[in-house]
Amino acid sequence: MRKRILITSALPYANGPLHFGHIAGAYLPADCYARFERLRGNEVLYICGSDEYGVAITLSAEQAGRTPKEHVEIFHQINRNFFKQMGFSFDHFSRTTWHGHNATVQQFFLDLKENGHIEERVTNQLYSEEDKKFLADRYVVGTCPKCGFLEARGDECQKCGASYEATDLLLPRSKITGKPLTLKPTKHWFLRFDHFKEELSKWLATKKWKPNVLNFAKSYAEDLKPRAITRDAEWGVPVPLPDTKGKVLYVWFDAPIGYISATKEWAEKSGDPDAWKPYWLDRDTKYVQFIGKDNIPFHAVFFPAMEMGQSTPYNLVTDLPANEFYNLEGKQFSKSDGWYIDLETFFQKFTADQIRYTIAANAPESQDAEFTWKDFQMRCNSELLGKYGNLASRVLVFIQNYQDGKSPRKGALQPVDKEFLLKIPNLVEEIAKAYEGFQLRRVSQLVMELAHLGNVYFDAKKPWVLLKNPETHAEMQTALACCLECLKALAVVSLPLIPETAEKLWKLLGFNFELTTKTWDDLLAEEIPEGKTLPQTMHLFAKIEDELIEQEIKKLETLKQPTTPEKPAAVTLKEQISIDDVRKLDLRVGQILTVERVPKSKKLLKLLVDLGFEKRTIIAGIGEKLEDLSTLIGKKIPVVANLKPATLMGIESQGMLLAADTALGIELPSFSNALPGTPVT
Repeated sequence: MRKRILITSALPYANGPLHFGHIAGAYLPADCYARFERLRGNEVLYICGSDEYGVAITLSAEQAGRTPKEHVEIFHQINRNFFKQMGFSFDHFSRTTWHGHNATVQQFFLDLKENGHIEERVTNQLYSEEDKKFLADRYVVGTCPKCGFLEARGDECQKCGASYEATDLLLPRSKITGKPLTLKPTKHWFLRFDHFKEELSKWLATKKWKPNVLNFAKSYAEDLKPRAITRDAEWGVPVPLPDTKGKVLYVWFDAPIGYISATKEWAEKSGDPDAWKPYWLDRDTKYVQFIGKDNIPFHAVFFPAMEMGQSTPYNLVTDLPANEFYNLEGKQFSKSDGWYIDLETFFQKFTADQIRYTIAANAPESQDAEFTWKDFQMRCNSELLGKYGNLASRVLVFIQNYQDGKSPRKGALQPVDKEFLLKIPNLVEEIAKAYEGFQLRRVSQLVMELAHLGNVYFDAKKPWVLLKNPETHAEMQTALACCLECLKALAVVSLPLIPETAEKLWKLLGFNFELTTKTWDDLLAEEIPEGKTLPQTMHLFAKIEDELIEQEIKKLETLKQPTTPEKPAAVTLKEQISIDDVRKLDLRVGQILTVERVPKSKKLLKLLVDLGFEKRTIIAGIGEKLEDLSTLIGKKIPVVANLKPATLMGIESQGMLLAADTALGIELPSFSNALPGTPVT
């Protein structure tokens, strides 16, 4: 019977680019599961989108000299492109700034209030007289109340590790202006989570989730207290009550409701505005929510409680396969510290299937795991190339060379052939169970076990020996036909995991339709008729050489210890000029809006720069030493605005930027407070 399955991944926060650490938790497992369930013939809807509100975004936007809307637009597009590069199969990728999100969130608030679960309170919060507004903890620094550290953050002391409320800080001041803050009463709304203790406990008792997820949720639910769900800010979903200007709903409150609003947006775009209802209101729908472990309380406790308090009977999550953390070479991924993998250069050298497989093979399902370059190389060379790719290559090349490229006839089966053909469906069934149980590590192991089984059988049958004797040609053809059965199964079961490679293998077996157009069982039942001409063989994977991996390791090694830039060598200065010559230069502050590489050029970048009075295209020769182009977006830099236009690689450049070419890479001078178009003197 066809099942209806709703799948969601935690909404990525549009405050910076994603990395492979994020992918291992909430996204790759969800995509593999969605692809598998579609293959099984089930009705699947896979929903995700950008989480775009919150104080962290307003702070980052201010520091970058952007509006919050401009800021989230940049990272919404960057992250969406990354998901596309990774081959993710979202049915809809939404964002919490679309117009329909506010209405859904506000209705949640109103239902909770109407049903007696929200209360109004007046509390003292830190207020900036200079800015005429209350400041959230991210905007506050001060003296730690525990150890006396003078630069403690608004919620936690980075020196002693103490946690506290921002109002507990001694001598609190604005992180932006440095001015002192005062306590001032302000009105907020609190959600009475304590009302849901009993109902949540009964509901959690019915779940058979991972022990780490379930135990954490149960203990959290036992100690629920009223929690503020509003704050003083402009960027967010407005509180839907009279006289509440400047009050918005907390981002942790509105973000999970984004799963519902995103499904509504999908329904609208599909042409049936009510199409979302079976997924959220029909009790026969299975709802699977993929998150990282840091999101457990919000998805296992807070969001279900919020749904329980609604007048609309929304479906609660069925399964919650939260994963642990995925690190890089023993440390947490950190773009601010430079401890990350640049995605642009990664995808120039490696494929999405290589990283999908590597993450899956070492997925942080029950404990923290990590990406290492050596493990990546081993997985790609020994497993993807050495087992999976090797089986496809040796079987298909043999058929091309000695069977005129035509599929062989399966004749009488010997005991070894029968045993081999019986083992294939057994492994296929085990793989299906692993997908159903969200066990990507197990899936990866079993896929390689299937490839290994085929290689062992090929070696045992020795078709190159059977070829020499005309009397054993029939046995050789049968062996090759059995190997094709193994490759067919391998393509089907690996589609959710390494989709691009699986489709390539499927085409090499002579099928002229895509795997995604039929179901798991139908694909496995497809026959490869005798005498069918197979396409010319191609390599599914390339070997990753030691030199390439050493280069990547060295990049990280340079980050472990601070590097002192070399002192510039003495040079002869250019001819002296007068102050009048300098005055001829019209230097303006320009903000970089977009950046891309110029095709067929290693050095040139094409930038769109906002000069305040107009936007211009500038071609800059800094691309060779700059790996992560996203670091340029939003920077406010000095630009020579009165330079005569010049055409480079067929593109007109309307200005010049200033930069330093150092031993550590390209460094651009930048401004924080100056607006685009401001003269630089």
